Amino acid sequence: RVSFMNNQKQPKPTLSGQRFKTRKRDEKERFEPAQFQDCIIQGLSETGTDLEAVAKFLDASGAKLDYRRYAETLFDILVAGGMLAPGGTLADDMMRTDVCVFAAQEDLETMQAFAQVFNKLIRRYKYLEKGFEDEVKKLLLFLKGFSESERNKLAMLTGILLANGTLNASVLNSLYNENLVKEGVSAAFAVKLFKSWINEKDINAVAVSLRKVNMDNRLMELFPANKQSVEHFSKYFTEAGLKELSEYVRNQQSIGARKELQKELQEQMSRGDPFKDIILYVKEEMKKNNISEQTVIAIIWSSVMSTVEWNKKEELVAEQAIKHLKQYSPLLAAFTTQGQSELTLLLKIQEYCYDNIHFMKAFQKIVVLFYKAEVLSEEPILKWYKDAHLAKGKSVFLEQMKKFVEWLKNAEEGRGAARLGL
Repeated sequence: RVSFMNNQKQPKPTLSGQRFKTRKRDEKERFEPAQFQDCIIQGLSETGTDLEAVAKFLDASGAKLDYRRYAETLFDILVAGGMLAPGGTLADDMMRTDVCVFAAQEDLETMQAFAQVFNKLIRRYKYLEKGFEDEVKKLLLFLKGFSESERNKLAMLTGILLANGTLNASVLNSLYNENLVKEGVSAAFAVKLFKSWINEKDINAVAVSLRKVNMDNRLMELFPANKQSVEHFSKYFTEAGLKELSEYVRNQQSIGARKELQKELQEQMSRGDPFKDIILYVKEEMKKNNISEQTVIAIIWSSVMSTVEWNKKEELVAEQAIKHLKQYSPLLAAFTTQGQSELTLLLKIQEYCYDNIHFMKAFQKIVVLFYKAEVLSEEPILKWYKDAHLAKGKSVFLEQMKKFVEWLKNAEEGRGAARLGL
């Protein structure tokens, strides 16, 4: 048997003066992975379960063994103890080792120690990065071939490696395999994986990693189509102790629903659909996606203001805004049935007028219009004036509103006196 520690090449036999280069090379490559495996397993048997010694052995062996060519074999051994056959079973006729992830204890501390072995190896041999990601994608597709304990260990290890940046979250695409999803393997694996990932970092860091690979909106696909609902996802992961992941997905769904609502609203407005149809559609969406009236009024305001090409002249934009908003008052009024919604709208108007410089002088005119059109009422306006306003343009807007607020107060007092019969 040719040792990989030995760089000496055997002279190639010849026949009639001609070398059979291709055939000889093919034959050699067919047997080399087994020889590579023997060298690694032999070295691991000498290190025992001391993972520091394992890391040192792997570091030193990289100078003598062809890690670049046999990355898959190397990682198969470190995870499963030997070369894996298709489907995830260990090849019967090959050497095996117990110095591997699958033979280790099933706890977070042990998996953290194994993660360090992979980290050190990949930091030392940077070219192994891609091979390792390919290996993990393959291992995830093989999940059904592993025992529950092996899956748990792999899940914990993957979560830790995702947290420390050794792996990219794109490896999780393998979990969307139809068979794994259908049999519940993907969801069960995801529980262990996310627990160890969040344990190392937090849900915000996890969210950033998922967003980078466009996976932040795909987590419900871990379940079959008939179970892809926020309610099912939330119940499953909350019961498994991952309430923060459930809330994250619920929030993501809500963001998606709000974006969809805004897009559809703008299309309905540009088509000139009747307000009664728009109101009915919005109310159905609110109920279906559990969207609050405060959120909806902000979306409607934004949609109404984005349907117009505004004049760049300050003296003309106020007139244009009043005409436009008067037309949409019935729509806005339908979603300011609560004081908090009215206050939300006031803050959105303030923000818009501050962010769009031509609207700075139009703020008071818009508020008065909405008061007359019964979109806004006295109490929220007075509250906004007293202490609920934003800091943006505060002095300008409060000054604009001074006289109107005084008039409102007097009107309120007058009504109060009338009610008392004074």
